[in-house]
Amino acid sequence: MTEGTKGKAQPRGRGKLIEVWVTDEEKATITEPAEEAGMPLRALGLNTPIRSVVDLTAVADLAKVNGDLGWFAGLLKLWFSEKRGQEHELRTLKP
Repeated sequence: MTEGTKGKAQPRGRGKLIEVWVTDEEKATITEPAEEAGMPLRALGLNTPIRSVVDLTAVADLAKVNGDLGWFAGLLKLWFSEKRGQEHELRTLKP
């Protein structure tokens, strides 16, 4: 055991501890992508693909906008399809 790991219990379900000496620049190069992606170093070391959190939020926002556009397009279609003297009952979204 090394000086920093004496007295610490080995985590359950894991095999061996790997210690690597790196310079400050190398450490920054290794840890920056992990921090940006919100992933642990272990996942990056095992070549797990990095999934961008920003892309997932953008997709969720686009899905909301798509729903609103569909609702608005339905209202426009209803408005253009009305004949003079006839009124349609508009359905609105209830919160």
